[in-house]
Amino acid sequence: MAEPPSPTRVAGLARLDVFAPRAGRAYALGRNIDPGPDQPAAVSGLSPYVRHRLVTEEEIILAVLTRHSPAAAEKFIQEVFWRSYWKGWLELRPSLWRDYNARLDACRRDPALMERVARATRGESGVACFDTWMHELSQTGLLHNHTRMWFASIWCFTLGLPWVLGADLFLHHLLDADVASNLLSWRWVAGIQTPGKHYVARAENIDRCTNGRFAPYGLLNEAPLPLMEASPAAVAGLPPVPPLPAGRVGLLLHEDDLGVHNLALGGLQPVAVAGVAAPHRRSPQGASRAASAWAHQALADALAAAERRFNLPACTLREPEIAAWVDEQGLTAVITPWAPVGWTADYLACVEANLAAVGIPLIRHRRAWDEACWPLARRGFFAFKAHIPDLIVRLLPKDGPTP
Repeated sequence: MAEPPSPTRVAGLARLDVFAPRAGRAYALGRNIDPGPDQPAAVSGLSPYVRHRLVTEEEIILAVLTRHSPAAAEKFIQEVFWRSYWKGWLELRPSLWRDYNARLDACRRDPALMERVARATRGESGVACFDTWMHELSQTGLLHNHTRMWFASIWCFTLGLPWVLGADLFLHHLLDADVASNLLSWRWVAGIQTPGKHYVARAENIDRCTNGRFAPYGLLNEAPLPLMEASPAAVAGLPPVPPLPAGRVGLLLHEDDLGVHNLALGGLQPVAVAGVAAPHRRSPQGASRAASAWAHQALADALAAAERRFNLPACTLREPEIAAWVDEQGLTAVITPWAPVGWTADYLACVEANLAAVGIPLIRHRRAWDEACWPLARRGFFAFKAHIPDLIVRLLPKDGPTP
């Protein structure tokens, strides 16, 4: 199989430049077709870059709208906003992440269940398309978006495995693993996210949308009932963001937001820069070798960009080293991009507690994009997407992507 995409901003911008001319009709017509891992596809391949914010949402939409009208690129633009919608939905319901982890722990204590999971993840399910996709996922850390839906549906309804274990499998392997998009997409397939509305993988659809590579007729449960689970109520609003601090401030980057190229700091000039990545916290299994390497290399690329922007040396830290870095640099505060609900936010909560013990605040800075989009995710995507035209006008930069 082909090498994974290079974890650099330059590579992400190059991919965007190639894809943007095809983001209109070609994308809309071909986005559901998965021709195979080494074949040209209509999808963008940008997901690992935007997930880590090596390339940001507004840069992607701006590049697309310089080549297409909003109507022509509507399907792709909506896909970009789906990511922001999912993040906002989970940010307003943070207890779901805790509940998911508790359920995951309970499932993992069931030996008979975990043996069934092991057979599936070894590619021994007996459903050839699923077993092939499992191999592709473990070898590349990537899967076509439509294939992820088929995979999740077969996992839940044909193999009868808990959705939380499937979501954990994706978090372990995917280069673009994102807590909100991943968990809520699995819930949607299962029929939980939109109660009673589940996604059913059908042999005819798989046959047609894989160009005949797979034809699992008679192997799938095509008449399942949706799963039933309660969803938590939304909290009143997003946590407030404190003002940017004065004094000797350090900037701490992390894998959830490596977009140092357009991180708006209101004139604040950090005196020290460092970065952390904790992909091992994704899952009880940690992260796959490929996913871990991608996150760490993406962080290294962002730190090199930070050195150029701020004319400062930048370093990678582990959690036990952060307090010493603060002390050595004589910092009075540390600022970090806002990490949405997930393992990085949990990691930063530990960092925050350790720094607070020595009198140093960790200030989380939320981007204007997230500040505008996330509060609108209180209901379904249909209500959210009505705001997309206004969000585009308000949030898009007036020039092109920052090099």
